Amino acid sequence: MLIQIVAGTLLAGVASVWLAWVLSKSFLSRYPQHMLSLAAGALLATAFINLMPEAFESEYSVHSLFLIFFAGLLVVIVLDKAEVWHHAHEHGQAGEQCGHQHAHHAHGPTGSWSVLFGDGVHAFADGILIASAFLADWKLGVAATFAVLLHEVPHHMGDLAVVGSGSNQPRKAVLKVSLAGSMTVVGGLVGYLIVGQLGEWLPLFLVFAASSFAYVALADLIPQLNKPMGLRQTIVQMVWLLVGSLLVTAAVAVVGGHAH
Repeated sequence: MLIQIVAGTLLAGVASVWLAWVLSKSFLSRYPQHMLSLAAGALLATAFINLMPEAFESEYSVHSLFLIFFAGLLVVIVLDKAEVWHHAHEHGQAGEQCGHQHAHHAHGPTGSWSVLFGDGVHAFADGILIASAFLADWKLGVAATFAVLLHEVPHHMGDLAVVGSGSNQPRKAVLKVSLAGSMTVVGGLVGYLIVGQLGEWLPLFLVFAASSFAYVALADLIPQLNKPMGLRQTIVQMVWLLVGSLLVTAAVAVVGGHAH
């Protein structure tokens, strides 16, 4: 189980940075809205199709689980307002990379390090959530890893634009963001130790993870997609959202079907 957690957190936290770097040089960088829709769909599917049903199969009452879900939302909102949970998103979405490169020139190294710090905190929290999912069922862990990966790719594309602004050595930016992303592994190890000792509370951790994923999708990603657009663009956006949720569902099916 520990090996699976380390592998999952490395994939979600570090491999996502290198994938973002590759995609930022491809034609896909011109379609950041599609990537955000894909990530939102993956997070929502993981929260409501995988994590929540698993928690509801426990002996905890529905009332208790929804209370934890509500409390989880409040905690994440507070952390978000404190610019800790999503501090790395302050520079905006990946679709505005060029504009933000100019905007962050004035910040210099300080702005870059603040982004890296926010990334590290965010990655650490992701690691704990991924570990919780793996401890419940390794198939849930795969779904959580995949959802975080899809979310982090467009996120890291923006990070790389900020950290690498004004530099002629883009690989240094990749290494710096990868170092921050490696905190996902640290969070995974901490989650393995803490959550593993609190096995009876595991359903509560799953619900908290679900509330976190739902918040990121509904309060962070989807608002970035709520811009005036025509019917065709709206349909395309919904298709990518559906594709994201289907990818997570397919990932779980490929590794062994349902959680049980």
